[in-house]
Amino acid sequence: MTGSTRSSDGLNDRRKRLLFRCWHRGTREMDLILGRFADAEIAILGDDELAQLEHLIELPDADLYAALTGNKPLLPEYAGALFERIRARGAVDHDA
Repeated sequence: MTGSTRSSDGLNDRRKRLLFRCWHRGTREMDLILGRFADAEIAILGDDELAQLEHLIELPDADLYAALTGNKPLLPEYAGALFERIRARGAVDHDA
């Protein structure tokens, strides 16, 4: 079980692939953060945003999670509005 609440029906192959990759990161924390973001937004992302997401998910889980929790700065080439939307939606509580 992936945890996804969204069906991939109606999505093109690129979006289906991204949805799957967001839910199958390797760590449960990142599955939940990126998977929930993808569930909510994959259908409405523009081509540029899809490219940004494809680029962002190439980061190792540990580096991306550290950036999302504010424990490590994100490399400038990955920073942008899409990262901020993911962080806002994820609302990661690293003190819990």
